[in-house]
Amino acid sequence: MDIKHLNLRESRAAHCSDCALNPICLPPALADEDLDQLENIIGRNRPIPRGGVLFRQGTPFEAIYAVRSGAIKTYSTAANGAEQITGFYLPGEIVGLDSIGNPAYESTATALGTTAICAIPFDALEVLSMKHVSLHHHLFKLMSSEIRNDHQIMQMVGKRPAEEKVATLLLSFTTRHKRRKLNENHIYLPMSRADIGNHLGLALETVSRIFTHFQEIGVIAVNGKDVTILDRTTLCALADPV
Repeated sequence: MDIKHLNLRESRAAHCSDCALNPICLPPALADEDLDQLENIIGRNRPIPRGGVLFRQGTPFEAIYAVRSGAIKTYSTAANGAEQITGFYLPGEIVGLDSIGNPAYESTATALGTTAICAIPFDALEVLSMKHVSLHHHLFKLMSSEIRNDHQIMQMVGKRPAEEKVATLLLSFTTRHKRRKLNENHIYLPMSRADIGNHLGLALETVSRIFTHFQEIGVIAVNGKDVTILDRTTLCALADPV
């Protein structure tokens, strides 16, 4: 299912000023008047069902999207049809930043479960950011963070042992939970083990074996997609061994 022709002026039931994710999405110094102007360009549509497509690789770049609830995964498709998962996006995070400056989206974005998003048309955002310094700086900060994340992903899928890759991924989710003021030792992984394997360049069997091993040595406890970090010190050592 594709989400087409987003109505950027649909439902205003949700407001940035009332959103718990406000500190993550928006610059802290944004005045109320400036916030009102930003809200005027944001579109909030019906939630995207699991498997729904937010945008497709190669289609014209028009907007970036803030995840309000649920989760999004992005993947690129090679000429031979092979898919490589490039990222997972949680509430408060922005999808589509990697396509800024390009005429088309660099990847395809799909919902991992029922997901609500805020659509932010980039042309309008760019004009608005030129008028408000704090918003302009925040946009550059988001872009810088995206570049840093891309670098970390390249390191994860590089020539590192499989256990290091999985441990690093788990720690990245604890950091993101902490940013949302959630319990960083209890994380929810919205993606499948196969998605994790694709993202890290590992076979599904390898990912499953490592999760089992981490449980056996008392580092984590797993209940479906819920993961509890039991021994953070060891997990950090597994991610970055001396």
